[in-house]
Amino acid sequence: MLFKAGIVAGFFLVSYAGPIPNGASYSYNQAVTVDSASASEVAHYAGTPISDIPGATDPVQPLVSSQITGTASHGPYEGIPTTTGAVSNSPIATDISILPPSSTALAYTADGLLHEEQPIPYQPAGGLGTSGNEPVYRVQSDFDYESILLGLYQEWIELDLFHDILVKFSEEEFTAAGLTASDIYLIQFMADQEAGHATLLSNLLGGPGGATPQCTYNYPYTTVHEAFDFAQKITRFGESGVWGFQAHLDSREVAQLLSQSIATEARQQMIFRQFEGIFPMPVWFETGIPQSWVWTLLAPYISSCPDTAKRVAWQNFPGLAVLNQPNSSRRNATQTGANETVGWGPAAPSKDVPANESCIAYNVTGFDCSASISQNRSIPLSYPGRQVFLQWENPGQHVGPNNSYVTTSSAGAPQFVLWASQLNITYSPLSNIERKNGTNTGQTIQPAISTYEGDPAINGTTFIALTDTDQIYSPFNLSAVNPHIVAGPYLYQSG
Repeated sequence: MLFKAGIVAGFFLVSYAGPIPNGASYSYNQAVTVDSASASEVAHYAGTPISDIPGATDPVQPLVSSQITGTASHGPYEGIPTTTGAVSNSPIATDISILPPSSTALAYTADGLLHEEQPIPYQPAGGLGTSGNEPVYRVQSDFDYESILLGLYQEWIELDLFHDILVKFSEEEFTAAGLTASDIYLIQFMADQEAGHATLLSNLLGGPGGATPQCTYNYPYTTVHEAFDFAQKITRFGESGVWGFQAHLDSREVAQLLSQSIATEARQQMIFRQFEGIFPMPVWFETGIPQSWVWTLLAPYISSCPDTAKRVAWQNFPGLAVLNQPNSSRRNATQTGANETVGWGPAAPSKDVPANESCIAYNVTGFDCSASISQNRSIPLSYPGRQVFLQWENPGQHVGPNNSYVTTSSAGAPQFVLWASQLNITYSPLSNIERKNGTNTGQTIQPAISTYEGDPAINGTTFIALTDTDQIYSPFNLSAVNPHIVAGPYLYQSG
């Protein structure tokens, strides 16, 4: 079962060439065809016969179908789960020990000289996948499969989300938020990008037998501005999740294609920040997070999935919320009160406030959050030293598709708040812990740290979680903290 790679009309084509596994009940068209209508249109505009245009009549692969006809349904799941828990077998241990670097990790001397014989002129020795073997574009391990499956769940919700935003709001509502017809078309184009991403990941999973179909979803927003805040948070953890696992994949070929798709995802996240009227990229480096963090962030917004959906192996941690989440719709976010978010979940959007307090369509430099290429805030959304009030759930809650996943934690009592932003992992003490009627609350203080001089580390949509340890981790081994997470993560709107 292989993927064959080739160049078609100047584009890299990945197509599935193996048999569909026995018993596969989710299917979609994988036969390549010539798009005659597009070819004729190309020839018309070029004023050139089709036969003279390279690639115009080469066959192309169709997009994966969402398997949903008509308008997709939305709302909470009200049934009873028939299966519960993550897919699992017999784990060897409960955590992965932190070991010293490998014996060869510090051996190479970075002095500008070549230390090994070059395989060919102009190519230095080393590198993975450079030996000349034909690339095979398919997952190569359980780790690969479950990581790309998680990515496909992410791509499906983004495809549905972008379409839902277009359907839910009128042209007048978009105009009031500062958007033009061209901006609205950009949202449609980004939805088309997600269809391509879903197709790519479906094929990397082995075609119909390994891929999973689109589900139904539940979104908390009620206005255009709230929708954009929600979308910039959804795309944030979609992007950060890939940065977290991409370098760990066994298949370097899969990692290559994934990086090319997530580069587009990063641009989508920036666009939604611009539509929301907040600064488009307030950090020097984007954060990478583990797969279980992504699944915890994503699952609350998936209502139900078809019986043919593949189950996920990653953990769902207990829910965490910031009770005084900085409100991006306020002219002065320091005036944010309690519970100024809409709906539920770790990506709950900021709630629109009354017009005399709102930054939307408030044409005053430094206080306006109308859609724009860039909007800088005179008063930041948050700041070091800010009191942050937290609330979290106990394990055992049913979440995700068909309420069939159960939140778990193997950690001890919560002691710290972990802040993951840019290249930094830092902790702040958790204080004033109270437990009443099954609800847990506490508070902490936003740290003051920098990635490098002039770059405050905590900015943008920052990931926070409660832990029972202040063990130091770095971006490449952050997943080792999972056994110590009490609750979270949550997207803290620090900028």
